[in-house]
Amino acid sequence: MQIFILSWEYPPYIAGGLGQHVAELSPALVAQGIEVHILTPVPTHHETSCTNEAGVNVHRVATMLEASSDIHHQAVMANQILVNYANTLPRQDNSIIHAHDWLMSFAATTLQREWQCPLIATVHATERGRVRGYVSSHLQLAIEKAEYELIIAATQIIVCSHSMFREVQAFFRTPVEKLNIIPNGVNVASLSNGFPPNMSDFRANYVTRDELLVFSIARLVYEKGIHLIIQAAPRILAELPNTRFVIAGRGPEGENLHQQAQILGVADYIHFVGFISDRERNGLFKVADCAIFPSLYEPFGIVALEAMALGCPVIVSDIGGLAETVEHGKTGLTIYANDDHSAGWGILNMLKNPTEAKQYTLHAHKAIETVFNWSRIARLTHEVYDKVIGSG
Repeated sequence: MQIFILSWEYPPYIAGGLGQHVAELSPALVAQGIEVHILTPVPTHHETSCTNEAGVNVHRVATMLEASSDIHHQAVMANQILVNYANTLPRQDNSIIHAHDWLMSFAATTLQREWQCPLIATVHATERGRVRGYVSSHLQLAIEKAEYELIIAATQIIVCSHSMFREVQAFFRTPVEKLNIIPNGVNVASLSNGFPPNMSDFRANYVTRDELLVFSIARLVYEKGIHLIIQAAPRILAELPNTRFVIAGRGPEGENLHQQAQILGVADYIHFVGFISDRERNGLFKVADCAIFPSLYEPFGIVALEAMALGCPVIVSDIGGLAETVEHGKTGLTIYANDDHSAGWGILNMLKNPTEAKQYTLHAHKAIETVFNWSRIARLTHEVYDKVIGSG
């Protein structure tokens, strides 16, 4: 079996969870005996290349990515170059195209027509879901059209949660027999590599020995809900004045969040660290007293799994995939979405009850081992591949 995976992101070019998902899934599929080819665009200052990485054939295709705010136009242009490259590759009779999200939909649907082979689409998120149900701008409508055409063309569709199952079914009237729920996962071994040599010294970069550390990492956009942490901070500090907050990530909401912290008088207690490396992120998960992800929209939320895998007590919104990843009162705490009082309750509850928090981490690690591991996820994905080959 030969799989051509089309992904807008792949290491070292990763902007979010999609690229990490593809990077972890691909070698796990190779371990299932599948020949895997990754086709991914890279900027034109790089040469087109093909390398074998952990058994995965990675084709990085130099594309005409313009410095433009119109990501739809960029995607169309890059996809056409990628199609031209893909047509130079040898194929087998049982080849399958596997596209991840709308950014690769143009190449995926073109190659499906030209190659006359099955198309699998993994839908990681939807534009309508991101904007909480209302698409209005020209760009939003163009993205939703690309999503629709990919979903219609796909032989089978993979989503990461029951929440995304319902979303894709409702927004696109997708037949249930085309939908498959396969969760995201984490690689505990790779996450655990490369910690700072002295974790106490590492923690001391952020807080003193007597202070409590609350950590969050996200792209600083409204739907990630970081503003709720800041709004909750005054009440948390009133009860636990030795609490300090570390928020990592960059994004268009950054300046607003800084101003909000200043207005509420909590700026001295909140450390915006901007972009951090995976090594630093993992170190913070190891030393934090808890991590909170108060998203307003989250199809899955792989970052919560990463925190759980590293033994960090987690607090998440009760929405989307987060509510399915974290079992309230067992593997962590869930809070009401878009509710700063609930966010404050969650943080205070976790910080005031370290024994219970420790129990949550033990149950969370068990869930990682049994449910959210890449070997199981690759096996479930292989079953979808077998399904489309068998129906061909």
